[in-house]
Amino acid sequence: MIIVMRPDATKEEVKHVVKKVEEVGLKAVLLEGTERKVVAVIGDERKISYDMWNVTPGVEKAVPILAPYKMASRELKNTPTAVPLDKGRATIGGKKIGVIAGPCAVENKKQLISIAKKVKEAGAVALRGGAYKPRTNPYSFQGLREEGLEYLAEAREATGLPVVTEVLSPEQVVLVCKYADILQIGTRNMANFLLLKAVGECKKPVILKRGMAATLEEFLLAAEYILTHGNPNVILCERGIRTFEDHTRFTLSLSVVPRLKELTHLPIIVDPSHGTGKRSLVNPMSKGAIAVGADGLLIETHSNPEKSMVDGPQTISLEEFERLMKELKPIAEAVGREM
Repeated sequence: MIIVMRPDATKEEVKHVVKKVEEVGLKAVLLEGTERKVVAVIGDERKISYDMWNVTPGVEKAVPILAPYKMASRELKNTPTAVPLDKGRATIGGKKIGVIAGPCAVENKKQLISIAKKVKEAGAVALRGGAYKPRTNPYSFQGLREEGLEYLAEAREATGLPVVTEVLSPEQVVLVCKYADILQIGTRNMANFLLLKAVGECKKPVILKRGMAATLEEFLLAAEYILTHGNPNVILCERGIRTFEDHTRFTLSLSVVPRLKELTHLPIIVDPSHGTGKRSLVNPMSKGAIAVGADGLLIETHSNPEKSMVDGPQTISLEEFERLMKELKPIAEAVGREM
């Protein structure tokens, strides 16, 4: 449930409500809006009565949340959330569309810094690059690990772009947080609940990718793990799901974007690179994603895609990325957004 406080509720009245919730063993999360405060009640709501709030000072009403994902639900927060990147100099969510770009994997320092400069010039708000790579084939390149994280940090120093990289296990969270500005949870780890709890406790923005076989409810419940462990900065990422179709690497359903906008206040970005697995489809699917309301894109780009150590067939060149960014501007403007 959510407990809606009156506009004139005092700090003491809000504290009293929080105390009453916690006294019965439930968790109270205070959300401060522009006009009033709301207390979200997390846990088994059978322990607490709706009627008791009718006589509690400062309370306007108590409202049940029907969705199983409480904190991610629009029932809790009807206004869209904008997640700040790198101390708020850029955001994902709001009017401006944020594009995050870079190589699938960090390969070497000189190349990474060169790519970072190019994507910044083209208008990207953050640099992506994998230091740890979860690979289906155990003999494939697994990433440079901490060395790759160091290169990402140097690329940030050289360009000012916040950096995004994937974290694979709870044990890696502290190390990755030392170097990265935004943590990414990949499709294979969407249901790694220990990892979700760990990134929830670290407080840095998290890009949560939809599991390749996950329903939207499962996707939002994964986000709920992060939110309930204290991290409000969750960005959802649609990256396609596995179906019987084989003309693309995955099936990228852009209808997910407007549907998620109906269900959650969290921002949603689209990964057309993994979603299609084909370089030629990144451009049109990026345009489609912006047209249906995506708050941003996650795109793989490389100085020489044919020589990319990971996912070359779905990686676009820097020249193609620059052209795409220019072509996205009129589409963003047509839907009331800006690049």
